[in-house]
Amino acid sequence: MKNTLKFHFLFLAFLSISIASSVFQNLNAQNNEKHKVRMQAYYFKIMDSVSYLNIKASSKINKKNTRISNIEISVFNLQEDEQVKLGSAITNNQGESRFIIKNLNFLKPDSTGIYTVLISFKGNSSFKKSSKKITFKNVDLEAILVKKNNINYINATLLNKSNETPVIDEPLTLRVQRLFKPLILGDELSMTDEKGTILTPIEEGIPGVHGNLIIEVVLNESDDYGTVIDLVKAPIGVPIVDESTFDQRTMWSPRSKTPIFLLIIPNILTFAMWGIIIYLIINLFKITTP
Repeated sequence: MKNTLKFHFLFLAFLSISIASSVFQNLNAQNNEKHKVRMQAYYFKIMDSVSYLNIKASSKINKKNTRISNIEISVFNLQEDEQVKLGSAITNNQGESRFIIKNLNFLKPDSTGIYTVLISFKGNSSFKKSSKKITFKNVDLEAILVKKNNINYINATLLNKSNETPVIDEPLTLRVQRLFKPLILGDELSMTDEKGTILTPIEEGIPGVHGNLIIEVVLNESDDYGTVIDLVKAPIGVPIVDESTFDQRTMWSPRSKTPIFLLIIPNILTFAMWGIIIYLIINLFKITTP
């Protein structure tokens, strides 16, 4: 009987240890699980200004898409069988980073004029290593303001820099810079012709500071060329009338700009009330004094 009880006790103890060990291993495996990193990169070129890669990093954690911050992403130019490091970038709290291409001439394209860039994350204790390739061609976008028959037009030309040929049938968007969101001009995209050119009229009556408009001509998220933007300063807008009351004395102005009547009338009423109170107190003392 004692041997039977001893056997059952040993069996239960062994079973408990096995279950606890299995749970601990599962928890430890979950804690040590590395998440996959998804990276995206987009090429941007602003004419006569800067070229850069807009990089985004995210991961699916607990079935939720989470942006990954504070990780280092290395950028390489693939030149035949060689990887030439261009530099690195750190993602911000939104999981984004902008890598400036200081000089596009430092990058080497292949024989067809295609640039290949590799972005790479080497991994850490929480995330697996990841990499992504992007390709793009170098194009120039040149836009000018012209006037024909008293109508203002934007004349823009898209040119492939690898062979100096026009880029045909690419959609260009015209928009006016605004503080929060650009104002799109027209309802349709303008397609480049056999010369890689568009000629698009600019509607009248668009307001601008001192009558000046900054018009953006945009090749937006092209599979071959990325996003290319050229800016045109055009003094063809309707001058904005400054209706600000910041320096005026209004009801909604700060305390230092309080209207004069609000300073005078309340103070007169306040002094009058205190005068009446003091007069009543003096008379009260006269009545009670023998």
